[in-house]
Formats: sequence, structure tokens, C-alpha cells
Amino acid sequence: MTEVTKKRGDKMELKESILIKLLLLLPFFSVLCASPDFNFFYFVQQWPGSYCDTQKSCCYPTTGKPAADFGIHGLWPNYNDGTYPSNCDPNNPFNPSGISDLTSSLQSNWPTLACPSSDGITFWTHEWDKHGTCSESVLKQHDYFEAALNLRQKANLLQALTNAGIQPDGQSYSLSDIKEAIKNGIGYAPFIECNVDSSGNSQLYQVYLCVNTSGSDFMECPVFPRSKCGSDIEFPSF
Repeated sequence: MTEVTKKRGDKMELKESILIKLLLLLPFFSVLCASPDFNFFYFVQQWPGSYCDTQKSCCYPTTGKPAADFGIHGLWPNYNDGTYPSNCDPNNPFNPSGISDLTSSLQSNWPTLACPSSDGITFWTHEWDKHGTCSESVLKQHDYFEAALNLRQKANLLQALTNAGIQPDGQSYSLSDIKEAIKNGIGYAPFIECNVDSSGNSQLYQVYLCVNTSGSDFMECPVFPRSKCGSDIEFPSF
């Protein structure tokens, strides 16, 4: 064997070795590509009575007044340090036809209360464009909205509260009692966000629960948002 032939053979073996290593690494790279680039979701529900009972007030959707129950605000990817990604994919805008089979359920469980009155498309567009696109490594558009609806079914906040004697009757309740009632009913500690009514009183506005990166199950929150509520807060009627 000549020296040239030997060198060619060595190069071929080297190339084959590199190719084999790359093939072995492919599954690893595919896992990396499919892994989420966030740590958890906030699943946020809001009480319509508190949204409407402010100086700004509200407008009912064109489909009519929503039920007196907590409605979805959003499913938001978050990082463990409290920051969050947003507007991650401007090339994948919201497509209403892609969730046409979910529209009726979204109108019932994810209603808009913003003015002027609308059918909810603007609200869902905003939520997908700002938050949903940041989860598309694991949830495509239809999966994203379906996951939120499934979580809404799993977390019946109103039932958890009423089971503990906490009613949307305009009365004030202990913040700690509200948190305990939700934790007992759902199984995980919530974060409570308050707003103020037209008289400046603190009231139960939004409830945050944390969800794993697949959007399928609740989990303990790695971090809570920053917000303050009084020790006693109103639970307004709707």
C-alpha cells in the first residue's frame, strides 16, 4: 500500500467516524430543539365582577353577558426568575379559522370584557401573539387554546371558594382564607391579584396558578408575581 493510498484510507475512516457520531447525536439535538424555552406557565383567571367594578367599567361581549364565574385571562410562559418572554414569533399570527371548533367554548370560558364590545377575537389574538407564540415549541395554536380550556375545567375556582363559604356577594373576606380555600380545592397554592373598585376598596381580581411546560398539569409556583392585596378583600357580585 502506498503512502497516498494509506492517507486516503485514513481520511475515509475519519469521515465515517464523524458521520457515525453525528448520527448518534441526532436524537439528542432533536430533543434540544423540541424542549421548551421557558420554565412554566402562569394560568390566569379573572373575576368579571372585579373587572367591571372599577372606574373604567367594562363592556359585555357581543355574545351577551358572561356567566358569573371566573374566566380565562391567559396562559403565559414564564421563567423561574420572574421574567417572561413575549411576542416570540411575528411570522405565526393568530388564525381564527385554526380554532373554529373551540370558538363556542372560548366565548363561554375566555370572554372579553374590554370596551368596545367584541366577539373575543381581538382578545385571543393579543394573547396568542404576545404569550402563545412563546410556547409553540411545545404547543401549536390549537393545542395552546385547548390546553387553557382543559385547565379551566380542572380548576373550578368558584366552586373551591363557595365550598369554603366564600361567596361573590360584595362582602369582604380574609385573603388568607381565600388562598387556603383555593389550595384545598385545586391542590396548589395560588397567587391572588387585587384591583380597586370605584370607591377605592381592594377586591379579588385575578388568580394565578402555575402549570408545567406541557400545559397539562398544575404545579407549585417557582415564583409569584409582585402585587399587593389588603388582608381583607371584597368579592363583588356580577
